[in-house]
Amino acid sequence: MNIKSILTVCAASLILLACKSNQNENMSTLNLTREWDKTFPESEHVIHSKVTFHNRYGIELAADMYVPNDADVTPGRDRVSLPAIAVSGPFGAVKEQSSGLYAQHMAERGFLTIAFDPSYTGESGGEPRRMASPDINTEDFLAAVDFLSVNELVDPERIGIIGICGFGGMAINAAALDPRIKATVTSTMYDMSKVNVEGYFASEDTPAQRQEKRKALAAQRTKDYASGTYERAGGVIDPLPEDAPWFVKDYHAYYKTPRGYHERSGNSTDGWNIIGCQSFLNQPLLAWAGEIETPVLLIHGEKAHSRYFSEYAYSLMTGTNKELLIIPGASHVDLYDDVAGVIPYDKIESFFKANLK
Repeated sequence: MNIKSILTVCAASLILLACKSNQNENMSTLNLTREWDKTFPESEHVIHSKVTFHNRYGIELAADMYVPNDADVTPGRDRVSLPAIAVSGPFGAVKEQSSGLYAQHMAERGFLTIAFDPSYTGESGGEPRRMASPDINTEDFLAAVDFLSVNELVDPERIGIIGICGFGGMAINAAALDPRIKATVTSTMYDMSKVNVEGYFASEDTPAQRQEKRKALAAQRTKDYASGTYERAGGVIDPLPEDAPWFVKDYHAYYKTPRGYHERSGNSTDGWNIIGCQSFLNQPLLAWAGEIETPVLLIHGEKAHSRYFSEYAYSLMTGTNKELLIIPGASHVDLYDDVAGVIPYDKIESFFKANLK
């Protein structure tokens, strides 16, 4: 083992010690994968470790933590006080996919980051699996802030969050609720309440259509309860029909190919429980977006089918500390990874450095 490897191991051990005191010893032990199993290569510029923390519902969450390898974690010195960012999303993905990629990139740029699996998802706890909740999944972001706020390597006054796709809506909801979040970035955001209530482009936006959804979900609940199991909706459709919408083809190109496939991702495998998103029908995520007092940067692709979600969220916000960045020529999935080379990491870095100070 060379000196660089030895120093990296030592630094990782110190980082884990800094985190250990933050864990609740009464929490259950999650079964965490220790080998590198991400959909992106490991960076030599960061120190990676696994951490866990719990939300206020007692659900233990699993996360990958990335620390700049030039951070001074020498024992006995003054608090390191790094700025920190918690990342999650897309909806139905796991931390080994897009959120981990964003987190690793931002750690390379000087931030301590965590990419976490939401409740009921991936390596995190919560039963039954593959459920979603606008409340609990917003709480997951707040729990990540709890963890970072007491981490000995982090400056608790310099914490931000990144929400990707469906967790962009959860991130905005979290920012409206928790002033400890000093800056928020969303990338290729979905408003999961809006799309469940209205359908895409308001195609199901009548009381009668919503009532049909309610009836179908109620019938499914009875069926699931009688069988003792939760029927899954299926992940991204495969094989792909020739007449599939182009954005579904984009999802397939990510989740169903080596580019983005991961065995713990519901989108790559059998999807959410059919009743998993029921509560989004009457719990609007962006109800208080207009009262967010901290800076928000919304990033979306020009050609993304979902672009209107970010435009809508931006329209709800007030003040001069909100920004909508449209990436020319980019689709929704282009912002999941670096294949198209369009993720504006420089902009995200400058936004957080300007607002986490």
